[in-house]
Amino acid sequence: MLALAALMLMGTEVSAAGNGIVIDGSTTVGPIAKSFAAYFTKRYGVPVTVSESGSGNGAKSLINGACDIAAMSRDMKTQEIAAARKKGIQPVAHVAALDGIAIVVHPSNPVRGLTKAQIAGIYQGRYTNWREVGGPNSRIVVIQRESNSGTQESFKTLVTGKAVPIMPRAESQASNGAVKSRVSTTPSAIGFIGMGFLDSSVRAVPVDGVKPSVASIRSGTYKLSRKLYFYTSGQPTGSIKQFLALPSTADGRRIISELGFISQ
Repeated sequence: MLALAALMLMGTEVSAAGNGIVIDGSTTVGPIAKSFAAYFTKRYGVPVTVSESGSGNGAKSLINGACDIAAMSRDMKTQEIAAARKKGIQPVAHVAALDGIAIVVHPSNPVRGLTKAQIAGIYQGRYTNWREVGGPNSRIVVIQRESNSGTQESFKTLVTGKAVPIMPRAESQASNGAVKSRVSTTPSAIGFIGMGFLDSSVRAVPVDGVKPSVASIRSGTYKLSRKLYFYTSGQPTGSIKQFLALPSTADGRRIISELGFISQ
């Protein structure tokens, strides 16, 4: 009865899917969006569709009216906001969770930690051999994300303070899982993934002496920390508003924690 009453209060607003909710965007936010979608549909009977085309494409979908919620692992860019406003859309950010970008290597790599300056040097091509940063004599295989990735943009900004280009020979992977898979099978590789994707197949190295953890991300001592977002067109109403309230509920926080992310 409570679920039915809540559903009735949601109203009958028209979404990109008609009576359901459409979410598109970040592969990092994807697990949260999918778990929330399953929970929301089961509890309220509202269908929720989730696509993971990358943060940049999520922003485009919101601007073009193809989705109700853009899942993004970075802030919306100035030019994206301007493009939205030209179409009469006012993007509104809603924090889904907190996350850390983990710098990962193969478990056999003896390097015990890196500085932000060393990480920047590796990705900009100034360091090409692990022995230059305290590791073995082997060429560094540099793994990055694709250009439409919010994690890619966040990484560049957090590591260098600005969106400095990554060297051309870096390998591009389409998702956190793909980066993790490549690093886990390549002893000399380095990559970066959302903390929620960490497992024993790779090892997260401390950055400036600090490991990514719930405590270090909450306190801000881990410097590669960020917020994960759900963006809407204007202030949400009805079922979309109800969905976006999930991160602040007990069940929502439990889901976020179980996925390896951090509730705000």
